[in-house]
Amino acid sequence: MTASTAGPTPFRKILIANRGEIALRVIRTARALGYRTVAVYSSADATARHVREADQAVCIGEALPAQSYLRIDAIVEAARLSGADAVHPGYGFLAENEDFARACHDAGLVFIGPSAEAIASMGHKAGAKTLMQAAGVPCIPGYQGDDQSEERLAAEAARIGFPVMIKATAGGGGRGMRLVPSAREFAELLRSARSEAQSAFGDPEVILERAIMEPRHIEIQVFADRHGNVIHLGERDCSVQRRHQKLIEEAPSPAVDAALRACMGATAVAAVKAIRYEGAGTLEFLLDAEGRFYFMEMNTRLQVEHPVTEAVTGLDLVALQLRVAAGEVLPITQDEVRFSGHAIEVRLCAEDADKGFMPQSGTMALWDMPAQLRVEHAMRSGAGIPPFYDSMIAKIVSHGETRDAARRQLMAGLEDAVALGVTTNQAFLHRCLDHVVFAAGGATTAFIAQNQDALLRSDDAVRARAAAIAAVLLHETAQDARSPVPAGRMAHRLPVSLRFEVDGHASTAVLTTSGPRCYEVCIGDATHSITLLDADGHTVRLTCNGLDEKAAFHRDGATLLLQYRGISSRVEDKTRAATARQGHDGGDGKVRASMNGRVVAVMAKVGDRVAVGQPVVTLEAMKMEHVHAAAVAGTVVALHVKPGDQVAASRVVVEIEAAQAQAVPA
Repeated sequence: MTASTAGPTPFRKILIANRGEIALRVIRTARALGYRTVAVYSSADATARHVREADQAVCIGEALPAQSYLRIDAIVEAARLSGADAVHPGYGFLAENEDFARACHDAGLVFIGPSAEAIASMGHKAGAKTLMQAAGVPCIPGYQGDDQSEERLAAEAARIGFPVMIKATAGGGGRGMRLVPSAREFAELLRSARSEAQSAFGDPEVILERAIMEPRHIEIQVFADRHGNVIHLGERDCSVQRRHQKLIEEAPSPAVDAALRACMGATAVAAVKAIRYEGAGTLEFLLDAEGRFYFMEMNTRLQVEHPVTEAVTGLDLVALQLRVAAGEVLPITQDEVRFSGHAIEVRLCAEDADKGFMPQSGTMALWDMPAQLRVEHAMRSGAGIPPFYDSMIAKIVSHGETRDAARRQLMAGLEDAVALGVTTNQAFLHRCLDHVVFAAGGATTAFIAQNQDALLRSDDAVRARAAAIAAVLLHETAQDARSPVPAGRMAHRLPVSLRFEVDGHASTAVLTTSGPRCYEVCIGDATHSITLLDADGHTVRLTCNGLDEKAAFHRDGATLLLQYRGISSRVEDKTRAATARQGHDGGDGKVRASMNGRVVAVMAKVGDRVAVGQPVVTLEAMKMEHVHAAAVAGTVVALHVKPGDQVAASRVVVEIEAAQAQAVPA
């Protein structure tokens, strides 16, 4: 190691300029190292866990990020008010904002991250590619010029050759990124990418790159101190993605051998040295089928997926961040880095995989994570999930001696995890891990698209059993819907008919009893024998068709939430209710908001004639745009929203009079 050439920058109290699980993650390590912590929060997060667990907390504004977590002035003032002398940016929000790093420095605060200059040099994709090319790092051919006119971009896309990738220059996380198959789709996808980039990063500028089809997404974790020492901590494979956002990450990559690891690591280290970087960083590459790798971008912060690197190296990356920020020399050399076993992380997100991964919000009624795995989260039973922030609510991480051991552990953990009240991608993640392509280590960035039918296919046998169990629980909890299954109730022996919906699908069950809490449940042509054995809080032990099992449930009025074999169901008791509202899909001419969100564009006006599938409104929720289209052809007769409006799920935003219902001119 080189001798120290810069003085120390000690600090004692850290303000975490972020929320949720990353804020809790930083608090945990900071507390272990003797630092005091300060949380910041929006009005939507007033009761959040990170607020309660920090030593102090400061409210910095309203729910929308631009009115709270993106307010540099409010965060700097919160540091002054609390007496914090250092700021950890977490990831997302202002973590890669050079103005924020500079504002912290100007206020006399230690910024736990790279310099504003380093963030600026790598935070702009066009400039970063130019720097990396000068440093000899292989880059994807493309266009990163100043001329951002649609005509110039279309011409450059044609020169590069389709398919081409549009990327926002100012950010990451898949936002502002679009794959353009041909020239015909270019203009519309460019508009969409720019709109999303402007909303997410305040900058609509884009670059173009040749699309490398079916690559691996490989990233190299680097660390550098201010004394010139740089190391890499191996690679992570982040190929399993939807909408260019990662869902599953692992270390090491099944596609990288020791020689390729050394080559990619050396390239990453050389790149970091070229920009005199300090702190944690990640260089992201695309790896093609021939083993060639290309630089995509550098994230000048801690990554969401850092736990898998911690698992295989035994290092605490947040602790390394704090030591480097204090001016210490890196405590480990490249030769001392050791790798052990295999780690896999899944991102549990509040989203509906069956509906295009639509973000979800609401109240998490029941939350219980597996104790045998590392779970990074900020949830609890009864906690709210607001629509204003990222959809990820937890990271579940396994570590085993082999990749398959880690995969099995994670699959078991996902089956045991209980998340009831808001739809998540839990079952989808389990199917990804269980898929033969992933199990064999063959997943590329095309994995989800290529296997979507299999990954979205539910287990009909499990769902049939779940419906039968739900019918019994509806009957058993009917007298007191707020309580768990009663300890000893004797149901009468006459057949009981129940009408209910399971995830929106109508069902009818006939229950007959053969003894205390013993039922024959007839649904359609199938009959299930179910006996309730005992209940402990929200967990029930039962026998279903001769097999003893467990299920988790939560009853609230007419709603029963059920988790069985890793699959969550929302069951609505319709036995005494009126028939459910029809036309929710928009077939009645009413276009309804599919989630809580903000209106970012209205693409129609009253009097317009629209075709089926024509976009009419775009909503933004959890940092992603979602286009809402007409379900019927006809004439727009009412608009109920305008850009900037906040809307609740199921609110009617546009009304269309169907063509066949219009008067025919004489």
